[in-house]
Amino acid sequence: MQQKTKINIIGAGISGLTAGCYLQMNGFDTELFEKHSIPGGLCTSWEKGEYTIDGCAHWILGTDKGSGFYNMWSELLNLKQIPFHHHDERLSIEVKEHADKYGSKVFHVYTNCEQMRTYLMDIAPEDKKVIDQYIHDIKVLQEFETPPLMDKLPLIPSIIRGIKMSRYLKLLFILLKQKKQTNFVLARKFQNPFVREGFMNLFDEQEVSMLVFNFPMAVFDQKSAGYPIGGSLKWSQRIADRYTELGGKIHYNTPVKKILTENDAAVGLLVRNDVIHTCDAVVSAADWYKSVFDFLDGKYVDDKILRLRDEKEMDLYYSVLLVTFGLKRDYKEQPHFIRFPITTQLESPCGTKWDRLETHFYHYDPTLAPEGKTVMACSFYTKNGQYWIDLRKNDRKKYREEKLKFIASIVDRLEERHPGIKDDIEMTDFATPATIYRYTNNWQGSAQGWLPGDKMLSKPPVGFLLPGLKNYYYSSMWSRPGGGLPVAINQGRDVTKYICKQFNVPFKTMKVEQK
Repeated sequence: MQQKTKINIIGAGISGLTAGCYLQMNGFDTELFEKHSIPGGLCTSWEKGEYTIDGCAHWILGTDKGSGFYNMWSELLNLKQIPFHHHDERLSIEVKEHADKYGSKVFHVYTNCEQMRTYLMDIAPEDKKVIDQYIHDIKVLQEFETPPLMDKLPLIPSIIRGIKMSRYLKLLFILLKQKKQTNFVLARKFQNPFVREGFMNLFDEQEVSMLVFNFPMAVFDQKSAGYPIGGSLKWSQRIADRYTELGGKIHYNTPVKKILTENDAAVGLLVRNDVIHTCDAVVSAADWYKSVFDFLDGKYVDDKILRLRDEKEMDLYYSVLLVTFGLKRDYKEQPHFIRFPITTQLESPCGTKWDRLETHFYHYDPTLAPEGKTVMACSFYTKNGQYWIDLRKNDRKKYREEKLKFIASIVDRLEERHPGIKDDIEMTDFATPATIYRYTNNWQGSAQGWLPGDKMLSKPPVGFLLPGLKNYYYSSMWSRPGGGLPVAINQGRDVTKYICKQFNVPFKTMKVEQK
């Protein structure tokens, strides 16, 4: 009997787990090495007292038919057995202008396109042309199953495959057209000042391509972007269970120290306690910087990789300060997600300043808190995550003190918005970029790899390979700008297809029965 090809995988985040699943489906013998005691990487949750804090998924793209991601998740999970919550409203944004008709300062973004159209037309009938085009740009994306799974296209007759593939040339044209439109560009087209300000604030006063917004909206409208009840860790654990069911083995609490090479080929891993695990190939689904410059000592790089390291090729995604509260009241009268201005500017010890707060009430997930209570999170985005990493490393006492000060300043501003909330707080938790770095090695505590900016449709900044190194493959959310769960699963699947091609193995999948 021929011995199976042995592949060691670094990192039990979503990309590592999905790569492991697909490699097992295709007859490879894999083992996965994870520094943490649980799976998921950034897709995680944790408990504090009687509350569960969620650190990732606000929704999962592809929880039902209508999205290419549904086809991929269906190869890993029985989605029909997972309870999902579907929001009627994606977010609320309090602005300075009043909606004349309602006298309200809250701009609503609904997940149903026709409801959104009706809402906007009711407020701003003078902007009908712009509103119709905005909805059209979302609806046209629903004509295509994205991302397209080309291995699922019929091989014969070739004319059918050709027709199906040619449709995606139309999609490419649409994407290139929409890529040029940011929320600022779109906002300036509206005559109505309330609607204009609402779109300007879609990304908390940041200018971002509307594709980042429109893709999820297209899936929301199809009821295929639900939040998994139970939170992110439970989602990750389901995929880890699928991996072990397929014969894979996970080594938890086993941080990798080095990728071992011989004659410019990856031949194994050196892990904690200097234990060596040999293999025929290595897949790193770990942090990009850690993989290239620590595990491999920066030996296999080119000018592009060095430009990425120096952030000359692409900007690093923001780091996140996640402050979470356990509240002894459910606050169900509050919108689940809203951004609003604050009277006194909030400043982080890292120097970042904010004029707004966002509150995320998890009252729609009863599993995260006892009955009658809820979890509420405030997220803040900073480009100075390294400050928190260095502070924790060099002055642990000051690190704890700065966290407490920042929490106190947030509570003061929350009290202005929700009088009495201070007395309802039973639990506080503060996950800084140092927390992210500690558990995931994510470079500078980045939350999602690279910022999409205007390079969202560009060639992936991080490919499967490194120059001059054989039998090494890379797959993670760092592979494409924007990162996140969609990139992670897509890359895990695609790197397996690439490996199958390198080892002359026909790529196949094993879809889980959906019932």
